[in-house]
Amino acid sequence: MAVELGGNIFPFVEETLSNDMRIRTFPECIWEEDLVWHRDENDRHIHILSGDGWQIQFDNKLPIVLEQFNTYFIPKEEFHRIIKGTGDLTIEIKEYNK
Repeated sequence: MAVELGGNIFPFVEETLSNDMRIRTFPECIWEEDLVWHRDENDRHIHILSGDGWQIQFDNKLPIVLEQFNTYFIPKEEFHRIIKGTGDLTIEIKEYNK
């Protein structure tokens, strides 16, 4: 499963709820190599809807386990990556435009 945005292929499926809200699902069958270090253009909060053992890691920091029903802040332009767990990871994203 993947989604194409702006000519790029991403390892998730995404549903847009509004201009600044969306649901994103990373399937359990994803290859770990597809979960790359990246930066986002805007600040965002992610709220974990499902997934077990998935983690987020920020540059020069230890990974943090993403716990169901918790919300995490990702500052704009900060390198980070998702580390695969079990089951699908489904998150709600609230993005704060510039």
